Amino acid sequence: MRVGLKVDVDTLRGTQQGVPELLRLFDDFNVRATFLFSLGPDHTGRALKRIFRPGFLAKVSRTSVTSHYGFKTLLYGTLIPGPRIGHRAGAVMRSVAAAGHEVGIHCYDHVKWQDYVASKDENWTKSEIKKAFETFERVFNAPAKVHGAAGWQINPHALKYEAELGMDYASDTRGSHPFLPVMQGENSMCPQLPTTLPTLDELIGREGITEANVHEAVHTVSQQVLPNGHIYTLHAELEGMKLISTMRQLLQRWQTDGFNIGTTRNIFETLTDQTLPRHEILWGEVEGRSGYLAIQGPAVN
Repeated sequence: MRVGLKVDVDTLRGTQQGVPELLRLFDDFNVRATFLFSLGPDHTGRALKRIFRPGFLAKVSRTSVTSHYGFKTLLYGTLIPGPRIGHRAGAVMRSVAAAGHEVGIHCYDHVKWQDYVASKDENWTKSEIKKAFETFERVFNAPAKVHGAAGWQINPHALKYEAELGMDYASDTRGSHPFLPVMQGENSMCPQLPTTLPTLDELIGREGITEANVHEAVHTVSQQVLPNGHIYTLHAELEGMKLISTMRQLLQRWQTDGFNIGTTRNIFETLTDQTLPRHEILWGEVEGRSGYLAIQGPAVN
């Protein structure tokens, strides 16, 4: 079995503190991952308005938001101006690429994208992606080739723009296998590699699952054989910080079982001789996460 590691980096703190810890951890296991960066202002504090969203309070009651993100980060964009992550932490980002990991775009403004993209028009969407793309080029002196949408939130304009920008593939959705996306009548030729495994914060606090045994829960789900393998999304703010020992245990289990652990690009490269099916992207719920996410729907002709 194959597992592609997709690291979502949401905040300045996650970039500066969580990313270097993950680099050391991955070196210990001689594995490489795909790091997707938030590149614009860190406005994490503005996410607190989600308190009125169904399921949000249940989620944050199971995991400590303050310990994961830090008190100062929870003030960014409210009482403290949001720092520009690409400007402040560009050196850390470049160290990831220098260490042999894949790098790509998560978003420009994480909170803004996650909360609004589903209902926004083409001009708004292109502006947000363009800002992220241009900042990425300034940081890395090279164009981005992979995009993974913040919060698994996407719209048909973003799918179209990913292809126009020459992205090799994207990972914006939850699902079971790679596909070519269709959303609200928009067909894209940019393949989707959906996240197939649950995240730690979706599992902790459910059915007796704790921080001490959550790696076992993920490992159990990963035993399901998928033709192209699994994609596991982790977060620099969680697995790179408070839950790094959990991530170590999960990597140990996968290596003991003989899993091939690597980047999401490694999985993309197995698709070269395959004709990918087209699937509609729908809005659906994922247990343990609040709100609606972009989900791989039924196959379409």
